Amino acid sequence: MSNAKLLRQLIKAGIEGDSDSFKAASEAVIREEREKKHHLLANDLERLLYGERSTSGRGHLRLLPAKELPVNKDSGLALVEERPAIRDESDIVLGDAAQSALDEVLMEHRRGDVLLAHGLQPAQRLLFCGPPGCGKTLAAEVIASALDLPLLVVRLDSVISSLLGETSANLRKVFDYVSARPVVALFDEFDALSKDRGASDDHGELKRSVNAVLQMMDGYRGPSILIATTNYETLLDKAVWRRFDEIIRFEPPNLEQVKRLLALKLSGVRRNFETDDPKIAALFKGLSHADIERVLRRAVKDMVLASREFLAKAHLEAALAKEFQQPHY
Repeated sequence: MSNAKLLRQLIKAGIEGDSDSFKAASEAVIREEREKKHHLLANDLERLLYGERSTSGRGHLRLLPAKELPVNKDSGLALVEERPAIRDESDIVLGDAAQSALDEVLMEHRRGDVLLAHGLQPAQRLLFCGPPGCGKTLAAEVIASALDLPLLVVRLDSVISSLLGETSANLRKVFDYVSARPVVALFDEFDALSKDRGASDDHGELKRSVNAVLQMMDGYRGPSILIATTNYETLLDKAVWRRFDEIIRFEPPNLEQVKRLLALKLSGVRRNFETDDPKIAALFKGLSHADIERVLRRAVKDMVLASREFLAKAHLEAALAKEFQQPHY
């Protein structure tokens, strides 16, 4: 990500007293400096951010309190969480169909004034569906970053309640909040809120929440972009699909996309293989984007801890072997 965008994130978070966003943007700056091998500067920035600390612990980041967010009146927990949109369009690798749809959404919002002049609206209600780890949440972050909007994640653990009518009341607070200012509002794991009302194991409160979601999406006229994601599209209530302006499907990467992902993630790493080598890419066949990124991170750590100068195929194979030994849920 460009230093200019990170600086905007830092200044904006500092002005608004958003400690979480300030911390995340600061840590992104530190990561960039480490990737450039500027370790002394990165260490100095860490000391400024956290104060004196050991290598295994962190100090406390002290900023002004974060701005008021809607909360669950019973638990006091925030219903939404604002996160910094650090990664941009250069940080995502998608299939042609998903990339084309994402580009179209961005173009519509960048030229929203042209559409409005003709009585048209940019797509504001988006549904991202597909297997876990294939870029749905990342795409929401990319949209927020590209359009220079805050990324607001709806906390389903706070929104969903077993109390009569409480889930609907929490949803109303969320919709009122995102209607008051332009943000990218991410409803991750949207199927938890919009499960098929015909499901035999469903209970009354969840059915009421589905009705509330449908009504609020129908009545939504705010400035924000609403993005819902699901790994289980077959669980969604049939009436939900019609409420979205665009539906984008995300798939695991094919061989060419794996090569692009390897080039992106290993761009600053010295290695003794080429990222477009089919034999290297074939090692990751069938893995999701998130799986690949996790394996590469493990491989690079192993290389560093072993004091090796170059990342080798053996590091990748060892990291893959360890990954498949881990339980997946």
